[in-house]
Amino acid sequence: MKLGQVVGTVVASQKEPVLEGLTFLVVCDLDKAFEPTGGTVVAVDAVGAGVGECVLYASGSSSRLTEVTKNKPVDATIMAIVDLVEVGGEIRYSKHESK
Repeated sequence: MKLGQVVGTVVASQKEPVLEGLTFLVVCDLDKAFEPTGGTVVAVDAVGAGVGECVLYASGSSSRLTEVTKNKPVDATIMAIVDLVEVGGEIRYSKHESK
């Protein structure tokens, strides 16, 4: 899994029927300092994430292992909304503290 921040939404009115009902979000990769790397991906939202939230997402075949995405043609899925990241006893990210 990778850390990312939701930076936008994607609306597609015409799509494969198997993708109907899925929400697509634009996710920007984050580095270990929680700064954007510049890389982005469109991911299916399996957990109800919103713009601005830090998330964990999976890509490749792992992205098709959730109940929401099982057997669907997706390459990235948001699987968790991050509340807190602690490394070596130091809080690196907290959802409830502003940057």
